Amino acid sequence: MAKLSSLILASASPRRSELLRQLGVAFRVVPSEVAEADNSQLSPFELSQLNAYRKAFVVARRFPKTLVLGADTIVCLGRTVLGKPANPKAATRMLKQLQGQTHQVVTGVCLMHRQRHRAALFAVSTNVTFRPLNAAQIRRYLSAVNPLDKAGAYAIQESGSLLIDHIAGSFSNVVGLPMERLQEELQPFA
Repeated sequence: MAKLSSLILASASPRRSELLRQLGVAFRVVPSEVAEADNSQLSPFELSQLNAYRKAFVVARRFPKTLVLGADTIVCLGRTVLGKPANPKAATRMLKQLQGQTHQVVTGVCLMHRQRHRAALFAVSTNVTFRPLNAAQIRRYLSAVNPLDKAGAYAIQESGSLLIDHIAGSFSNVVGLPMERLQEELQPFA
């Protein structure tokens, strides 16, 4: 992949920063501070892309000469969207819902360069299957990981082996950025 001259990540997510560092992309972090939309009329693909677009747009207005990357990750079990739990009880409830089930992790990504009048918007879905879990296993996981800043109350890269049986699709998508697709989409911006 040709080198990008500069990139702004419109997210404070340390997981997304780490993924971009692994890709070897030079970037800086400018969190968007945009409240995420929560619209039950939209599919997870539509909602994740809408939120990614809103995050990228706000930062791209401030930095029109720089490529901006906005992203939003949604965990859903059927039609139920599992956001970030409000407290440990909510995290326990979410993990109980997910145990023994296959759910989807959808990440919407928006790349936007205002000065060049270019944008790319896409979403990637990965199926994640949890092991059957008992209450003690859920407590063990929650004592090892802070679930409150994670959609679905878990992080695959943080003791995920305690929860996850297998995945079908992009591992990095579950972390927060679908790196395989992102590499393709970044090519025209280089």
